[in-house]
Amino acid sequence: MKRMFLIAAILIVCVVISYTMIKQAKQKPLPIINPIDVKKEMVDPELLRIGQGHTIGNFSFLNQDGQVVTEKEIENKVFVAEYFFSTCKSICPIMNQQMQRIQNKYNGNSNLKILSFTVDPDVDNPTQLKSYAVSHGYKAGQWHFLTGSKSELYALARKSFFVLKPVEANNIGDAGSDFIHTNNFVLVDKKKRIRGYYDGTNSAEVDQLIKDIELLFQE
Repeated sequence: MKRMFLIAAILIVCVVISYTMIKQAKQKPLPIINPIDVKKEMVDPELLRIGQGHTIGNFSFLNQDGQVVTEKEIENKVFVAEYFFSTCKSICPIMNQQMQRIQNKYNGNSNLKILSFTVDPDVDNPTQLKSYAVSHGYKAGQWHFLTGSKSELYALARKSFFVLKPVEANNIGDAGSDFIHTNNFVLVDKKKRIRGYYDGTNSAEVDQLIKDIELLFQE
């Protein structure tokens, strides 16, 4: 009788292992996104024809705590990026409520970082961003709200993340604005490659983003 129970237990373990292996094999890896894969109005003209090898460029900005944050912060990390501004009353509050969900899911996980870049650095100094960060329950060291030179912020968005659209391309925005930011969250892997875009105002898409973060952890 004991022998039969042992055989049955071994069979169950084998079935579970086989199911897990088959399930993992069916999961397609996330795409690696290059400039050629993105709408051309979102991309700096110099990069339009690049079809492979794109990675997030170097940067240096101040976060909400007045600390300098560079690309070293996301070295060998999975991270999610967005562009926003603290006085936005339309999509930004919704986006950052969703970003809170991501932070809460991975609270304390040093393998995940969140970078929120402002498009309005004239207003969004570290003090302003600190107030905004606190109101959104940020975790120091995991979620960074970043500000700095407007030209550098916008260059990074156009040449690395592809999330800012020129006003003249869509005929919206204030006359004094240079760009319109999108509602996209950008998922980036440990090698600084873009692996996906997700509507930060759509909870279902953020659900998928959370699942895809897990896939990148396993790569």
